Amino acid sequence: MSDHDQAVPLIEHLKELRTRLIRAVLLVLVVFGVLYAFSNELYMFLSAPLRVLLEENAGMIIATGVASPFLVPFKLAFVTAVMATMPFTLYQVWAFIAPALYLHERRLMVPLFISSVVLFYLGVAFTYYVVMPLVFAFFTGAGPVDINITPDIAAILDFSLKMFFAFGVAFEIPIATVLVIITGISTVESLSKKRPYIFLGCFVVGMLLTPPDIFSQTILALPMWLLFELGLLMGRFVKANPKADTKEHAEDTATNNESA
Repeated sequence: MSDHDQAVPLIEHLKELRTRLIRAVLLVLVVFGVLYAFSNELYMFLSAPLRVLLEENAGMIIATGVASPFLVPFKLAFVTAVMATMPFTLYQVWAFIAPALYLHERRLMVPLFISSVVLFYLGVAFTYYVVMPLVFAFFTGAGPVDINITPDIAAILDFSLKMFFAFGVAFEIPIATVLVIITGISTVESLSKKRPYIFLGCFVVGMLLTPPDIFSQTILALPMWLLFELGLLMGRFVKANPKADTKEHAEDTATNNESA
């Protein structure tokens, strides 16, 4: 077999990957084009939990940068488009790698894929409706009485995006825990014994992903720990059966060989 014949499959895979990436990028751009028309409304919605508190304390949101009134809503619309199209983007990745997986691996990955997307969106929703009102209330009420609070439009967006990302990732902990158990890296019993270290680790992660204050760290660390406990609970029902996996793996291998 020549070098050219050996390179053809790789080239075909690269072409398929390029096609799927182009599809994902095009959808992001289309959704962004739609959302940009409502970018100012999007920002007003994002900043609503803070604006309510500022109005009560005679504060206001300001823009210190010359281009901030344009760039900040533009950035928010783009990030929102990326997040809104994330299921389609992940599906393109899944469709690219799925043919290389065994049947039992595909059966396992589909519910994990759906759950991970749902949990990420739940993390974002939890941040907006629960965390941000609490955090903003703490910050606006912690300062001296005579200080007029005037946060910058760009700083609010950056802070909010960091919180969305932190809690979105944190809500993936049950999926990560289940994967660790299914793959045999650890067991429910072993992870249960490591609770004190994991509890401490949640606060370390909270320190790294949130603003440098104990309130934000705690409000992220506690849900992370509860989500870990949820992952342990789920892990008790999805323990891998090595014998069954071996048998199914052999059947998948035989099927793939027959197809070849």
